[in-house]
Amino acid sequence: MILDAKKYAIRHALFYTLIIGLVLFVPLFVYTSLVLDINEAKNRQELKKVALKIISKMESYQGPEPFVYPRFSSYRSGLYDERFRPIFTLLQHEPTAFTPGYHKEGAYRYYIVELPQNIYFGAKYLVVSKTFDPWHIYRMTLLIGIGILLILLLFSYLVLKNFSAPFEKINQALDNFIKDSMHEINTPLSIINVNIDLFSRKVGQNRHLGRIKAAAKTLGNIYNDMDYLIKKDRIEYAKEPIDLGTFLKERIDYFQEIANLRNIELINKIAAHPTITINKTKLQRIIDNTLSNAIKYSKENSKVEIYLKEHKDKVILAIKDYGIGIENPQKIFDRYYREDMDKGGFGIGLNIVKNILDEEKIGLKIVSKPGIGTTFIYLFTKS
Repeated sequence: MILDAKKYAIRHALFYTLIIGLVLFVPLFVYTSLVLDINEAKNRQELKKVALKIISKMESYQGPEPFVYPRFSSYRSGLYDERFRPIFTLLQHEPTAFTPGYHKEGAYRYYIVELPQNIYFGAKYLVVSKTFDPWHIYRMTLLIGIGILLILLLFSYLVLKNFSAPFEKINQALDNFIKDSMHEINTPLSIINVNIDLFSRKVGQNRHLGRIKAAAKTLGNIYNDMDYLIKKDRIEYAKEPIDLGTFLKERIDYFQEIANLRNIELINKIAAHPTITINKTKLQRIIDNTLSNAIKYSKENSKVEIYLKEHKDKVILAIKDYGIGIENPQKIFDRYYREDMDKGGFGIGLNIVKNILDEEKIGLKIVSKPGIGTTFIYLFTKS
């Protein structure tokens, strides 16, 4: 599979940017809280300063001409008696409480001063107010955060793309080598199979020829796995109606010679011939890998049972062996994982099977007991 430098760079750039973004969240939160606290302190001082100006203006009033109440463009104020009734007010929104000090109510900020009784036009409270919208601080912080993340994303993408470029070239060369090798393997493998059949017709079946043919079929199964692995992301596998009973019988016949090498009997218990809709290559990979593993991990002079039956709108395929069993059923679908290193293989067959099952939404249940055997149960949907 070829490494796509662009996809690699985008995927990892997004991942690292997300991680850094989470790390930056804490300092940005602290920064926002500090800015808000600074602005609130600034509001408090400004309102207090305006209140002192108004009090100073009232104290300097000597009469008898009318008193001109101070007005400010950014601030509003008012005088209230001891029962909180307005004597004179410019406030658009009055506070809910008249406790002296600084108060926050929604978008309004208040500074309330308690006045000496019967000195300032009978007023008991001076209230100074201004509007304050903290959302401009949040917006500024958000823009800073987004800007930092975008710069990090772009920087990460460029660095990772340049970093992965040499690996992409190596991977491309390796992929081409594997494809060429597969082509070169296919030709002699086909020649071996043709000549085995011709020789069998001429001299008849014998034990040595059977081993050669079984080995060629085992190699062919590995070849088919590798071929599917290379092509699966490049071509679309079209679905078609398949008689599962007939197809299964053909695969059992194919693996019979491989089973004969270890004196393993393949027992056909096909009880139905349901039709399912699936790609033929994908179905072959499922059945071939399951049968191959059943034979490989079975004990000599034992048997493998293949069941096929229908149940309502489902088709149940079960392949049961009497072999060594599976120690770690949850790991067998990991690529390159092998339960028994002495049995050979690359550990890719069941990984391919799992990917196909996920793509085609085919159910699977594994029943296994170490030392007793394993059953793979596949659940297909009838066409």
